[in-house]
Amino acid sequence: MKYHIELDIELKRNICKGLYIAFEGIDGSGKFTQAELLEKYFKKNKQQVVVTGEPNCNLTVGKLIRKVLSSQIQIPSASLQYLYSADRVENQQTIVLPALAEGKNVISHRSFWSAVPYGVMDITGDAYDYKNTRNQILIAQGILSMYYQFTAPDIVFCLDIPVSTAMKRLAKMKKIKEIYEKREKLKKIQQGYKILFKEFPDEFVIIDGEKSKQKMHLAIVNQILKHKKVL
Repeated sequence: MKYHIELDIELKRNICKGLYIAFEGIDGSGKFTQAELLEKYFKKNKQQVVVTGEPNCNLTVGKLIRKVLSSQIQIPSASLQYLYSADRVENQQTIVLPALAEGKNVISHRSFWSAVPYGVMDITGDAYDYKNTRNQILIAQGILSMYYQFTAPDIVFCLDIPVSTAMKRLAKMKKIKEIYEKREKLKKIQQGYKILFKEFPDEFVIIDGEKSKQKMHLAIVNQILKHKKVL
């Protein structure tokens, strides 16, 4: 038996004074570098800032996720996405929202938006049925849930780079390779981001990830200075 259900739900917005900024993009796109530069910028300008990420490896579920990503333990791919949601609840409730309420700026390596391109790939596998699975992810992962909805970042910077560039950067990194850091997976994840940009154009600021890190940083700061909370 098939049932057709339509929902119109708005994203939950940050009503606090502090800015909630997230960096998105495929692995190797430069998120950590730009988050670090932005943190230094805020501190230089005497603004309080808190840096976090998803997963948050300092929290209970985040530690478990990190073991899965580094292949220390194995679980079904679909279940990993629900661990991400659990980590996201803990991260928002204990770090993000309290900091924003205190007027601090929050910088996050990834946000709930990652659940869509990564989650669709995990659940559909090689089929990558993005169109039919997207809404399931948006609702089940708490993004558009009426039960528990995550607060959306004020600004989401997506660092856009070719998969070939990402692979070259990842090869140079001295760290344990993670399960998503494979060419075919990155291609699918990138495809997911491209579709997100088309369907939610007002939620993303696209940054050319192949520019120098200083030019990228300048573009990011200029966008932040245009935000209504800063003006």
